Amino acid sequence: MSTWEKTAEELRDQAQAMHEAREIGLKASRAAIQFSARSIRHVHRRQYEKAEELLAEAKGAIRSAQESLAPFPNIYHAGFLHDGEKEVVEAASVLSIARGSGFPTPSELGVMPMSFLNGMGEAASECRRFALDRMRAGDLVEASRILDAMEAVYEELITFDYSDAMTGGLRRTTDALRAVVERTRSDLTATTSQHELVEELKRTREALGK
Repeated sequence: MSTWEKTAEELRDQAQAMHEAREIGLKASRAAIQFSARSIRHVHRRQYEKAEELLAEAKGAIRSAQESLAPFPNIYHAGFLHDGEKEVVEAASVLSIARGSGFPTPSELGVMPMSFLNGMGEAASECRRFALDRMRAGDLVEASRILDAMEAVYEELITFDYSDAMTGGLRRTTDALRAVVERTRSDLTATTSQHELVEELKRTREALGK
């Protein structure tokens, strides 16, 4: 066997190992995304225990992806692992915001920094639905708390003024969140005004009825 043939054989083995790791990592990342989406759906239904179970499955799947890709940095940072981590962060953050239990950290979730930041931005946008649900229910205090959490995330994200190549598109995520926060703030202001008007009319009727 010539030197070239031997080198090619060694590289073929390496390429095969890389391919197998990629397939495992891709499958695990997709599973993490699916578990995360299901977790968020259960949070919206206020089924927090089930949401936690699915979040745990998502975390396990993303750890499996990370472990399989760790020996191959070029695949590790190819993009699909970032997407999986981002969705896990979103699910964990949505659950935390809904419960009012504070925000998770990158170390707690075991994810890359930019995956974490993008996931936080998407979680804050997702929480608009909670705020609207609370407004419809007349629970303006809770709606305001959720809006405060959304604004807190936005106010920190806008300070990360770096290139998209480095942040994984964080600027777009932040711009989208800004629009969501502004709409939610406007909705809450209008709902609060309507609520105050209704209460004032009630008081007027009660006074006239005496």
